[in-house]
Amino acid sequence: MLGPLARISNQSGRNVMRSFIRNGSNGGVPGENLPFDIHNRTRVTLNFFWFVGTGIGAPFLTLWFQMTKN
Repeated sequence: MLGPLARISNQSGRNVMRSFIRNGSNGGVPGENLPFDIHNRTRVTLNFFWFVGTGIGAPFLTLWFQMTKN
C-alpha cells in the first residue's frame, strides 16, 4: 500500500533537488540555505541562545508584567 506512495514521493523529491541544483544552488553544502552564516561559531551560539531564550522567556515576562500591573 505504501510502495506506490513512497515511489512517487521519492521521485518528486529527486525532481525538486534537481531543479534546486540547476537554479544556482551548490547542492549539498551544509548551511547554504540558512538565512545566517554558520561559519562563525560564536555568532551562531549567541543567535541560538537569543532565539531560544526569547521563546522560553516570553511567557515568564508576560506573567511578571501581568502580576505587577496592580
